Amino acid sequence: MTVAACRNLVLAILGLTVTSWAWNLLSPLGHAFKSGLGLTEPEAAALVAVPLLAGSLGRVPVGALTDRYGARVMFPLVSGLTIVPVLLLAPAKHSYAEMLAVSCLLGLGGTTFAIGIPLVNAWFPPRHRGLALGLAGLGTGGIALSGYLTPRLHAYDENLPYLVVAVALALFAFLGALLIDDHPDQPVPRTSPVTRLARAGRRRITWELAGVYALAFGGLLALAVYLPTYLVTWYRLGAGGATTRAAALALVAVVFRPVGGWCADRVHPAVVTAWALGAVALAAILQAFDPTLHPSGTVHFLVMAAGLGAAGGAVFALVSRVTPQSQLGSVTGIVGAAGGLGGFVPPLVLGAVHRGKGTYALGFMLLADLALAGGAYALVRMRTAGAATAGKA
Repeated sequence: MTVAACRNLVLAILGLTVTSWAWNLLSPLGHAFKSGLGLTEPEAAALVAVPLLAGSLGRVPVGALTDRYGARVMFPLVSGLTIVPVLLLAPAKHSYAEMLAVSCLLGLGGTTFAIGIPLVNAWFPPRHRGLALGLAGLGTGGIALSGYLTPRLHAYDENLPYLVVAVALALFAFLGALLIDDHPDQPVPRTSPVTRLARAGRRRITWELAGVYALAFGGLLALAVYLPTYLVTWYRLGAGGATTRAAALALVAVVFRPVGGWCADRVHPAVVTAWALGAVALAAILQAFDPTLHPSGTVHFLVMAAGLGAAGGAVFALVSRVTPQSQLGSVTGIVGAAGGLGGFVPPLVLGAVHRGKGTYALGFMLLADLALAGGAYALVRMRTAGAATAGKA
């Protein structure tokens, strides 16, 4: 493990943290925008969901461009461009139409996952990549950071969160331009981004990984986004307490991501994924019986967050095993997009089920079914993927 490898890993964590915070700026302020703009529940949900959708889809082209131009160019560029929609949130906050337009641009912050993963992957040998990629995934803790800090900064001054995030993005863009290095042996593809995406899309394993990651990271993202609503509606918590608990659970998931990657360096990633999703399924089934929040419900959510985090780390350990470095940005873009899109649907389903049935139990049972199916598929169909390259230096 060289000094350059460690430096680029730290920069990837910092960059993903700051851009994830920008990507998740609107979610913790959903209640404020709903009351301030007089929005209906669907309108408020759309405002929060648009950056998630745009950022997820944006990972596909950004990943392909990273294969071609490298993280040294793409990371500072995308981080710098994200400053624009962050600052535009201040003048747009009085108009719902303007907020929707700006929130779409805010999705830029969610695309950097397809930059950070190829950067870190190139600097670490296969036997350490699971842990390294899991540590890079700590950067998704920017979602938890946003959940905790954004509403508190907003309470002090409505524009303060946007100014703080814009300054953080500018500082990282400057540092990234100075200090990020692409690995000297990293191949530079000569084919077009469209050709590389088509090639990645023709590989069956790409879509298998995308499906499992849609469940792992999508479930985590949905938990972070919808949990405050669930806690306020079902357990009658205050908005502040609910967002704090959601941020804490997101942090638990982030911490367990490198744990999943570390385990995947020692046991096949598909096995780690199956065990992690099995734990998620068990906790979801227990939560479907509507236990008291303290201590049972809290334990169930902690287990779900830890399992989803570990599964996410294991999935990308497997991505690194089965994907050539020259295609990693393209594959990461597709798989990462699936993860983001996976977080787009569950909040809508949970909200619809609660409105129609007056309970969240069916939603948790559906999560349990999907987790069991995903774990079983990983164990049966993906257990030998990349076995030939495992453990090589």
